[in-house]
This record gives sequence, structure tokens and C-alpha cells, in this order.
Amino acid sequence: MIAVSSFIACSCALLALAAPAPAPVPDSDVIARAALAARAGLTPYQPVPTTCPTTPLVRPATGINSQESSYISLRRAKASIALASWLKKQGNFTTATQPVVGLTSSGGGYRSLLESAGVLQAFDARDSTANVSGVYQALTYHAGLSGGAWFLSSLSGNNWPTVLYLRDNLWEQAFQNSLLLPANILSTSAATEYALITTDIGSKQAANYDVSVVDPYGRLLSYQLLQGPDGGVATYMSSLATFSNFTNYNVPYTVITALGALVSKGQCAPPLNATQYEFGPYEFGSWDAGVSAFTQTKYLGSNLSNGKPVVPAVCTAQYDNLGYIFGTSSDVFPGACEVISASNSSSAPLVQVLEGLVSTAKAPAVTDLYGLYKNPFYNYSRSSLVSNDQELTLADGGLAGQNNPIWPFIQPARSIDVLIVNDNSADTSDNFPNGTEIRQTYLNAQATGLKKMPYTPDVATFVSQGLNKRATFFGCNETGTTFIVFLPNVNYTYPSNQPTSKLQYSVAETDGMIANGNAIATQNEAKGWSFCLACAVKNKDTTKLPAGCNACFSKYCYKR
Repeated sequence: MIAVSSFIACSCALLALAAPAPAPVPDSDVIARAALAARAGLTPYQPVPTTCPTTPLVRPATGINSQESSYISLRRAKASIALASWLKKQGNFTTATQPVVGLTSSGGGYRSLLESAGVLQAFDARDSTANVSGVYQALTYHAGLSGGAWFLSSLSGNNWPTVLYLRDNLWEQAFQNSLLLPANILSTSAATEYALITTDIGSKQAANYDVSVVDPYGRLLSYQLLQGPDGGVATYMSSLATFSNFTNYNVPYTVITALGALVSKGQCAPPLNATQYEFGPYEFGSWDAGVSAFTQTKYLGSNLSNGKPVVPAVCTAQYDNLGYIFGTSSDVFPGACEVISASNSSSAPLVQVLEGLVSTAKAPAVTDLYGLYKNPFYNYSRSSLVSNDQELTLADGGLAGQNNPIWPFIQPARSIDVLIVNDNSADTSDNFPNGTEIRQTYLNAQATGLKKMPYTPDVATFVSQGLNKRATFFGCNETGTTFIVFLPNVNYTYPSNQPTSKLQYSVAETDGMIANGNAIATQNEAKGWSFCLACAVKNKDTTKLPAGCNACFSKYCYKR
């Protein structure tokens, strides 16, 4: 999550791979789509009509879809080989069968993006020689929200290159000249980007799709996070499934989360029990009661009623712009809870400058504060909470106290044995996590009857036992729960508690933050940590664990 006040009130800121890293993107498919759109006089940002698929557009949330299931089956085969290889380097672990391992990257703006990147870099055998390198190759799932979604989208949207590649070829330059600073947005040096973004927004509105501040927000972020023409404008969530590292099952399955705000019922910001939505390469939807349904990501924006197109066989494509989706996941603007006045002043808060961009296409409205999606579950009886709403209004995935995207992985339909949770939240006055977010997930899971979330203590216990300052294992000696390896942001080698409102990072700051993320992954190169991480991964092995694992559990397990 990103601090609301920094975006709205502040006048000065917005806030199996062993081969070499993939060739630099833009991906040829992205370039081809952009060129085709240009020849047609369109922008690839504009949603376009298309023929509906023969497969159902909406399905009940009774299990994972067949495409995800197929991907996971083939990805898991590669991940298991990689995990076995890594485990053999750590000790005498059995490798006949392997658990399913996932990773989550929390919200927290650029702070989280950079710390998440450092953690993953240390885990990546292509990019690190640390004792934990190779863990990334063993992952089956990876989820992000808000700042963590920025990182995950930059990674996946560029065909999963190394963090080193992204740092050197994209982030260092982009972050020191951040287009989220109003002074930079409105400068003459950004005139080309400003013109292209207004064209993108105008084309979407002209196609009868309401735009909001999330549109320019996502586009401005895309120039910093995605390669390709016009800031990766032709990169879609569904197009991730066409990238070579995905089609070769070399990478974990991508999930990005956001929250629903029931604006039609008078809500502004999502409440603690807000509906959790997830975006994936194949589907968008929610497991939560009141929605409990999914639709095909590729056809987001389609006008549906009871799961069928209102105009027979006519659907929408290109609504699932990746920048719009990670902009939705990091949209803190609902905190304003009012119509925002437009501005083109470099001293204005970012949200007013974004509204200024929106005002080039339409008059300001209160719904401009949200990610707007034509409701695919309109008149769908199973989705009783939203079935009367023609539009879904979505916001930052961390606004309701769950800043770690754990929710998708504690659903009965998914089988994740071990989840590495990297928490870069700013729960404290000095911008560190203190257990607030993971505790809220536990409370919400208990309230809704989800049984896979292990017990996590209250904040007072979390802090008094120092669980916010070191790795901790949750789920030890529990049955039927997902085993969680909790990795909080700690300033091991660099002041990594940068405020969420910090929108511009020098090259040295970017590099220092990533390096500190490396230290989080290695626990600052603590002796025996990689072995203990291996013990955690294999904690529920039915065979005997190596000697020494009991000492690891004594050191890292939380016990009531």
C-alpha cells in the first residue's frame, strides 16, 4: 500500500532458469502490436471490439481454471528439478517429492519494488551466487500488490529478465527522473510522453470506456517499468502467457491483487473485509463470497450480462493493459473520497495533475478515483454482492490492512505448501513492518473460514519477540496450513525504510536498496540460514529431515 496523504495532500510528490538472462525486451510481439495499431491510426491502449471465444466467459469459482492447472503442472515439474538441485547443495534432504513453493511481494511503493527486487535477485541463480540462489527457479507462484505489483509487472512484462538487467537498462535512469513527480510530468523534457498519454486516454474514452486517474497513473508508471514503444503500451496482462519464458514454463505463475470498493453502496475506501480480486494471465475474479466467479482476462471490458455478451458474439480486447492493472493494484486515491479538481501546476499534488490529464478527455467525477472495469459478473446470480453493478470500482490491494498478497494462496482450490512472504510495509512511524498486515490476513481468514492460514500473533507479541526484525516461520507443528517463511524489511546494509511518498531515487539509492534486499534474502549472510530455509521448505516431509533442522526450527519457528 502507498501512503494516501502523500499522494493527495502533499504538494511536492505523489507519491529451471540456468541459461543467460533473456534478450532485452521489447518483445517482438509487443512491437508488432504497437506497429499494427499505429498503421490503423489507433493506440494499442484503446479497447477494441473482437469476436467472443467459444469457451464460457464467466465461470463459478469452484476451482482453478484448466489453463492455470495445466501451466502449474508443467511449471511444477521444472520447479521440482530446480528445488532438488538447490536442496542437495544445502544438505542431505530427500528429493523424491517436492513441495509447491510460492513468493509474495508486498505493497510499499518504490521501497517495496526495490526491496522485492533485491530479495528475488538473491534467489535467482542467473543473477546471484548467494547460498539462497536457485530458490527462484524452484517457485511455482509469485504474487504482488501495489509496489510489489510494480516489481512483478516490470519483471513479467519484460519477459522475466534478471533484476540486474532491469536495474541497469531501465530502473536507474527512470527512477532518478521519475514521471510521478508533477514537475517532471509537466516539464518540456516529458512533452512527448505527455502527448502520447493524452492520446491514449482520449482514445479509450472515445471508445466509450470511462477513464480515471488510474489511466494516466498506470501509463506514467509504465514508462518506468516496461520497455517497448510508448512505455510498453501494447503489453497486456493476458499477453504474459505468450512470452517465451512463460510458454517454456521457466517462471512462476503471476498473480496481482486489488480490492473492491462498493461505490454504488456508498463506500469510498475498501473496508477491512473488502472483496479481494486477483488478476492473472488467464483469468480475473474473486474467490470471496458475494463474487465467487472468474472471467477471462483477455476479454476484460466486455459488456456481459449473466456471463454472456449483451451483443451476441461481440466482446472487448485490449482492456487488460498491464499498466492499468498494476496502476489499479496501487491505486490509493479513493482516500480523497470526493471529486478532485484538475491542475496542470507542477506544485500541485499528483492526483490533481492526473485529474488534469483525465480532464482532456472528460469532466471530473468521483469515480475517477478508482480502477474502472465493466462488471463481468453483472446479473450473474452467484455474484450477489455486485450483480446489480454495471461497473466494478477497484483500488490498491493493501488499503484494507492486508498488504501481503497471501489471500490467493490460502484458498482451498490452490495447493501451496510453502509461501515466502517478503513484507516491506510501512506499519511503523519509521516505515518498517510490524506484523500488522500478516495478522490482518490471519484474522480475515478466520472470519471467513479459510483454514490454510497459519496462526500469527498480535502486533504487541510480534514486536516484543522481534519477529519484525528477522526471518520467522509460521505454521510450525500445525497441520493443514500453508507454511510461511516471513521475511520482513530490515535495514541490514542500507536505510531501506524510505518513506512510501519518496518518488525519486538516485542511481546510488536504487542500487543500495536492491543490495539491502539481497541481505533480506540471505538474512545478512547469517551462518546456516540457507540450510534453515531448506528445512522450512521441506518441513512437512514425511521422511526424516537432516540433523540440524530441529535447531533451525527452534531458532526461527514462532511458537504460541
